[in-house]
Amino acid sequence: MSIKSFFAIPFAKIVRKKVYKWANNPIKTQDKVFKNLIAVGKNTAFGKDHNFDEISNYNDFKKQVPVTDYEGLKPYVERIIKGESDILWKDKPIYFAKTSGTTSGAKYIPITKESMPTHIKAARNALLFYIAEKNDASFVDGKMIFLQGSPVLQDKNGIKLGRLSGIVAHYVPKYLLKNRLPSWETNCIEDWDTKVNAIVEETLQEDMRVISGIPSWVQMYFEKLIEKTGKSISEIFPNFNFFIYGGVNFEPYKNKFENLIGKKINYIELYPASEGFIAYQDSQKAKGLLLQLDSGIFYEFIPATEFFDEKPTRISLKDVQMGVNYVIILNTSAGLWGYNIGDTIEFTSTNPYRIKVTGRIKHFISAFGEHVIGKEVEKALNEAIIDTNINISEFTVAPKVNPKIGLPYHEWFIEFENEPENLDDFAKKIDASMQEQNIYYKDLIDGKILKTLEIRKVKKGGFHEYMKSIGKFGGQNKIPQLSDNRKIADVLENFIIK
Repeated sequence: MSIKSFFAIPFAKIVRKKVYKWANNPIKTQDKVFKNLIAVGKNTAFGKDHNFDEISNYNDFKKQVPVTDYEGLKPYVERIIKGESDILWKDKPIYFAKTSGTTSGAKYIPITKESMPTHIKAARNALLFYIAEKNDASFVDGKMIFLQGSPVLQDKNGIKLGRLSGIVAHYVPKYLLKNRLPSWETNCIEDWDTKVNAIVEETLQEDMRVISGIPSWVQMYFEKLIEKTGKSISEIFPNFNFFIYGGVNFEPYKNKFENLIGKKINYIELYPASEGFIAYQDSQKAKGLLLQLDSGIFYEFIPATEFFDEKPTRISLKDVQMGVNYVIILNTSAGLWGYNIGDTIEFTSTNPYRIKVTGRIKHFISAFGEHVIGKEVEKALNEAIIDTNINISEFTVAPKVNPKIGLPYHEWFIEFENEPENLDDFAKKIDASMQEQNIYYKDLIDGKILKTLEIRKVKKGGFHEYMKSIGKFGGQNKIPQLSDNRKIADVLENFIIK
């Protein structure tokens, strides 16, 4: 054990104690964050436009600040881009995190000197919680890899611009720099295929202990390692301890990952977003992710079933309930106000407050009034593959509204690593779970409005080819796992096994 790993354990336990201090006083913590945000915000252009000087409590805030998205804040962001200060937050942002938008094209999410440290601190604390729980910090003596976007930043009128993962790469603590891979030069490679091949060469002979990234892209890295060596990941990296991921539900991919690795390992789930680091897994035993209540974010929640109503219920943390699917709304020290990031969550615990991500409010299927959400398709698929040798690389679901023959149905595009012996039986298992979970879907099947789902087998590598075809190959890009239209499905038809 090195000095670094020896001292990491008591430090991790001190940090955990501090975090649980605010986690065990959640409403007081959020009230403090709220007051600080309003105190700063009232001196900004947004605060003056929305009468922040008249806000003394949350009810006042709801009257003055509407729920919005990037389109709603875009005029303010454009003023910042032109060089104005004190628009959404005091002074100017230190970064813009560039993300993909649908309506707006590229989105420029401000990151301020107040919000940037919260991203770094939360990511650090996720690792420290693991150390404290396991009483083991041996991974800090080996190498760590973070599959991420390029750290090369552009300039947007004096403000640095890049992907969040590329911005974060500039903040790796000095004590971890010697452990971190890939090299800066490799990390700057833009072409994802070239980059992953270079990472394989750099890491092959290293003592890799921690690997982090979007599961689909880490899977690609694993497959290239296995193809090159003929060995499992645990044979190549015998001290590989755990995998850190975020952005997707990992369960449908877990079987394949463990087959590639060759053993069971631990996992840490994160919930980072360009808009703020929202939650992380604080325990290997408890379900859900610890909501970051002390990170300059004041949270609001709207029941997903009401979100598109004219006057939906809008509540703060103290009024949330377990088992309700909420749209999460952020107010942040980066100057985002009443901001809908598009995610839906459920609370798995209220002591402390832990959440799980259930999907995207725009990623649903309700072509016939069935209101199918991401959590339901993920659970159905996971139930169908559990205790089997079926492995799935990727999937997505879309409605088939006007088939040439017969009733409409939900069409599942699945890329198998190991496929089921009987695809029809597999489809029936998934459909049975969907009907059990979603009464609207069941009623449509029973009422002969829909027929049971159909599966299309996507050829191996087909989803990667699809992502290349739309210019979103690699990095932090993820494919939506369900859509209410045929935009993705119609292109994927070019990659199915006939």
